[in-house]
Amino acid sequence: MRKIFSFIFLLFSAFCFAQSPIKVACIGNSVTFGYGHANPNETSYPQQLSKLLGDGYKVGNFGKSGATLLNKGHRPYTQQPECKAALEFAPDIAVIHLGLNDTDPRNWPNYKDEFIPDYMALIDTLRDINPAVKVYVCRMTPISHWHRRFKSGTRDWYWQIQSTIEDIAKLSQSELIDLQEILYNRPDLMPDALHPNAEGAGLIAQRVYGHISGNFGGLQMPAIYSDNMVIQRGVPFRLSGTTNAGKTVVAKLGKKTVKITAGKDGKWQLEFPAMKADKKQYTLTVESDGKKMTFENIVVGEVWLCSGQSNMAFMVKETSHAKESLSDLSKDIRLYNMKPRIYTDNIEWSKEDLECINRHNYYISTEWKVQNEKNVADFSVVAYHFGKMLADSLDVPVGLICNAIGGAPAEAFIDRKTLEWHPQLVDILTSWKSNDMIQDWCRGRASKNIAKGENSLQRHPYEPTYLYETGIAPIACYNIKGAIWYQGESNAHNIELHELIFPTLVNAWRKTWQNEKMPFYFVQLSSINRPSWPHFRDSQRRLAEAIPYCDYAVSSDKGHEWDVHPKQKDVIGERLGKLALSQTYDFKKIVAHGPTVEKATRKGCKVTLNFGDDTVLSTSDNQPLRTITIAGEIGVFYPADKVEIKDNKIIVSSKKVENPARVRYGWEAYSTGNLVNQFALPASTFEVVVK
Repeated sequence: MRKIFSFIFLLFSAFCFAQSPIKVACIGNSVTFGYGHANPNETSYPQQLSKLLGDGYKVGNFGKSGATLLNKGHRPYTQQPECKAALEFAPDIAVIHLGLNDTDPRNWPNYKDEFIPDYMALIDTLRDINPAVKVYVCRMTPISHWHRRFKSGTRDWYWQIQSTIEDIAKLSQSELIDLQEILYNRPDLMPDALHPNAEGAGLIAQRVYGHISGNFGGLQMPAIYSDNMVIQRGVPFRLSGTTNAGKTVVAKLGKKTVKITAGKDGKWQLEFPAMKADKKQYTLTVESDGKKMTFENIVVGEVWLCSGQSNMAFMVKETSHAKESLSDLSKDIRLYNMKPRIYTDNIEWSKEDLECINRHNYYISTEWKVQNEKNVADFSVVAYHFGKMLADSLDVPVGLICNAIGGAPAEAFIDRKTLEWHPQLVDILTSWKSNDMIQDWCRGRASKNIAKGENSLQRHPYEPTYLYETGIAPIACYNIKGAIWYQGESNAHNIELHELIFPTLVNAWRKTWQNEKMPFYFVQLSSINRPSWPHFRDSQRRLAEAIPYCDYAVSSDKGHEWDVHPKQKDVIGERLGKLALSQTYDFKKIVAHGPTVEKATRKGCKVTLNFGDDTVLSTSDNQPLRTITIAGEIGVFYPADKVEIKDNKIIVSSKKVENPARVRYGWEAYSTGNLVNQFALPASTFEVVVK
């Protein structure tokens, strides 16, 4: 009988041991503790993690506000009661999120060399207590740009520590959890620039849960992959997405099959070999962990991103030539039309709309579509006629991605890290709703739209970085040939600032697509009675000359005296197409530019403007050449009295200017300039110094 009771006791003990919950220790600072939450015992990330993991786990919150990883820091975690409690907890899983407070000038600058040894010692201590403990090392949650020490050192030290933490994960053979990625583009969830609110803590909990459970929601892919898509020819075809951790992903395209295993973070990326353009229709299948995604009617050709503000968004059906534009739909042009859920009209948005904005749910769900009358009518007219010219000349399928938002300033399309590290543009991030680096119209319209917002950090499409985060980043996985751009109306208030912003935008996109030579063609601002626009157009001309693989198309001859949205836009798209054909696709015989002045020389009071040898000068209306002005050294411009086109040179003079020093053409807000070449392409607004 005694043996029977002993046996039952052993079975009972084994059963109880088998049912013991897995102990998870959340070790960290105030972010782990839940600082700033009304009830951290309910909303801190460890508490939310506990609910996600369920009854099989016991989660302990061992966060200490102000704690440093460094043992010589101002509040070493290893000397706090929370650390002692975490060690006594003897966890089976330890999630370590430390380092934020080490960015304090009392800490990292003095003791940075001890960070790795101190971190390793903490991990070793946990393993001494439980050799089987699973350790997760976390990349730090963000420190936002409005933190009081951001520019004085915190920004720099933060990224140094972040890199060191990645090294520690490798050195200690611990799994790395990225907590920076999930919150970096959600400043609305970090009211004091450092501590995530309850919703932010929920995102942390979800990310940690994914790593512990391996459950990242199964096979998922960005929306840019869909039926009817166009694969960029000549470069490997990249596919990316997520699945559950460690699961195999099998992708089949035509007769080719590629397999890859997802990482511990559920992410995967694979490549098919580069393909030549053809009109064959392919089927793509992607399978993982019991789920299969199938994409039909895929072709290989040329893919371009078409972006900017309202003049790029301007649809075919809104033009004066819609019927003609829709008359020939014979070419294979595919359209990916990213339209906003909420337009920036002069209204107050609802609280539901504001919440969509904050959660990056700004664009209507879409997919690649073949061209038909409806799809083309609703698409950008500039983008469509650009694509049509390519399709006609290259005789390959063309894919166009339109991502243009009315009124948007250029800085909204630049990623956060680029702006944070720019020595001047970092300040454009601060207090953007009252920041005069941003055009006052944009700030006023945004303030109107978000008037009902209860979050002081309410997002808006015009906010710096927002359109990159919601519109560019989601398609960055998809190979493109290049970009066309029609924007500037919302940056024309500050030409000098735009001369910093625009090249930053171009370089940021090239970095995003890992192509430093990615073609970038843009439309110079049109004509309208806005005083700064002649200066802005000339600045755009100079920017195109300064930025490699970048050029512009003139639109001033198709402007309108008071309407910022001229209705004749087919020709503008075609001019962009000529730029791409001549410069990207090497069609040598295509002339893409109107007359471009090369130099100006003086003889007496006369100035001779020299153009390229192949340029034949004339006027668009067979009238005398207009809008030439001349200035002396002081810089007061007078209209030219005499203007003569002779031997493809322009000779000008003014009785009021004895010693000409500068000459301008088309220097009117609403330009009536009429200088063209033999292909009827107009000259840009320009100013030239006389030699």
